[in-house]
Amino acid sequence: MDPDEKRVETPGVSRREFVGATIAGGVVTVLPAEAQPAAPAGLLVKCSLTINGERHDVEVDPRVTLLDLLREHLKLTGSKKGCDHGQCGACTVLVNGRRINSCLSLAVMHDGDSVTTIEGLAQGGNLHPMQAAFIEHDGFQCGYCTPGQICSAVALLSEVKAGAPSMVTSNIADIRAIELTDDEIRERMSGNICRCGAYLGIVDAVRAVAQGRNA
Repeated sequence: MDPDEKRVETPGVSRREFVGATIAGGVVTVLPAEAQPAAPAGLLVKCSLTINGERHDVEVDPRVTLLDLLREHLKLTGSKKGCDHGQCGACTVLVNGRRINSCLSLAVMHDGDSVTTIEGLAQGGNLHPMQAAFIEHDGFQCGYCTPGQICSAVALLSEVKAGAPSMVTSNIADIRAIELTDDEIRERMSGNICRCGAYLGIVDAVRAVAQGRNA
């Protein structure tokens, strides 16, 4: 510093204190939900969800995501927490038959909704056809992303049946009968990432169920 330059005193915290507080604040924002301070009892919100056919009446912090409600509160740990930013699809579940990233959706938003997780797809001792197809066609390696992949694939077939086009659908003017090509499957499953690279098996599994070979 120039000896002739006057030092300007800034009231409040020092630069060192400010940087330290900023770093600490950044760390707090990435703490898992279970490590965050609990909401006062008066701030808990009552909601009722039907999950895998069973009604659950819960009181939750309004900041709790649907994923954390499933995993931390109801111990349905099949749905995985991957990126926690809606980018990997590992947390995909079905809400009223539609697939969503449960890490991006607050639990209280689903009062009255019907939620299906990977645990709810099998009926009794019988696997869902998509679960059986993933096993038969090696649609996984480590298996971490598989619950989200399977839930997404189940929803994919419902969307195709309803005539919902994708970015690669060749003729959206006639969506009554969509041909489920490999390109269609890849496009419609693009929100689910497999870091092991089991994509060929995933496409084969979806195609098999679509053609009724695993029904």
